[in-house]
Amino acid sequence: MSTLKRFFKDTIIYGIAAVLPRVINFLLVRVHTDALPANNYSENTYFYIWAALFSVLLTFGMETTFFRFYNKEEKKDTLISTAFITMLFTVLVFLILLTVFFDSFLNLFDFENNPLRLKLFIGIMALDTIAMIPFAYLRASNRPIKYAIIKLVNVGVIVAINLLFLKYIPAFIKNGTTFPDILNAIYQKTEKVNFIFIANVLGSAISFILLIPYLLKFKIQFDSGLLKKMLKYSWPIAVAGIAYVINENLDKYLIKNMIGDSEMGIYSACYKLAIFMNLYIMAFKLGAEPFFFNHADKKNAKETYAKIMNYFVIVGALVLVGIVAYIDLFKHFINENYWSALAIVPIVLLANLFLGIYHNLAIWYKLTDKTRYGMYFSIFGAIITIILNLLMIPKFGIMASAIATLAAYASMTLTSYFIGKKYYPVNYNLQKMVVYLIASVIICAISFIYFRENYWVSTLLVLIFAGIIFWNEKKEILSIVKRN
Repeated sequence: MSTLKRFFKDTIIYGIAAVLPRVINFLLVRVHTDALPANNYSENTYFYIWAALFSVLLTFGMETTFFRFYNKEEKKDTLISTAFITMLFTVLVFLILLTVFFDSFLNLFDFENNPLRLKLFIGIMALDTIAMIPFAYLRASNRPIKYAIIKLVNVGVIVAINLLFLKYIPAFIKNGTTFPDILNAIYQKTEKVNFIFIANVLGSAISFILLIPYLLKFKIQFDSGLLKKMLKYSWPIAVAGIAYVINENLDKYLIKNMIGDSEMGIYSACYKLAIFMNLYIMAFKLGAEPFFFNHADKKNAKETYAKIMNYFVIVGALVLVGIVAYIDLFKHFINENYWSALAIVPIVLLANLFLGIYHNLAIWYKLTDKTRYGMYFSIFGAIITIILNLLMIPKFGIMASAIATLAAYASMTLTSYFIGKKYYPVNYNLQKMVVYLIASVIICAISFIYFRENYWVSTLLVLIFAGIIFWNEKKEILSIVKRN
């Protein structure tokens, strides 16, 4: 139990590091949707579609690879410096290419009318890429608190700039209040949506500065042989990452081009309401990935993985029910002009829960060094995403994209589970997990379809589901509480 306690402790700290900043950023969605019309908000989403793709291309699966090799390599200095130098070289090539072909990339990204946006894009990508290895080192070396502090500083900078230029300065102007001329000049000369990206650049820059002391601890050593082994492990992860970007972002891209900017902005804003499930998954993944690798050589490793999966599904199903039951409270985090797409939220939440289960299952191909299977699963999901979106968007609009996302992640999960049984069998309690998932879906459907804004019934449904969980898991829950 001490092993699980350590896992949960690290997950909670990483959860704070991942969840709190993103909750705060989520709260900024209301600031953004109040300040920007739907077509301008779609520009924000469009920017980060490209950012997600280039993030995968630049990091090339090195984060997961770093965790895998950190526990295998005795020379930690060589591993860290080799990985960091590789990322630094990648960034230099990226900077040279985008500088030389700046105009071509303006056209590719559809930024012709806003060259500043491409410069900000370059800055964000470069800084986040070279910061990836130092952040991974903090996680691999069990320093979650330092990791959390730097992440919180990052989000503090982002929030301050967003609030200043998208909320307070417009309010000052409206009320006739005077403020420093330099701020007024910046505000008048800059397109509003660009302040979101400016905030990210400054936040990333300060984060990297805070990470520099950790880099200076290590000798600069480059091992080309080690790099070859790392790249052999990482390239399938990189391809899988590209497919994942397609799964996550193609819907928004196609909605923009097949329906319109406003519809894409509305869809993207409501999609953000799934953030609470995403935050839960991210907190879990941040703690789980290094833990799984560190625990792989233990005798009871598979038993531990099975228990963690069980807990993950239980909490995830409860999160799903809770968000759907109170969806009409959560919707106030975005402007009411964006509420027309609320029906996608339960579907997207369930899709992301399947994605979390898939991340949990992914340990089998990472531990057996069969990362190519992660690539196959992600490509399979991407094909489903592409086909369903192209076929269904013209007929069903934005709802088609939510259904396509669910179909893709559910298919990836099932495929990974059945193939994983052959190479790294883990005795998951499949029957129990399926019952919890089906029960949560039924309760969500009842709440969303028949009892919207009836919080007495919604609360009762949540309590019933929580009671079912406690009744079935009370022996394990009481055991954990007693041991703690």
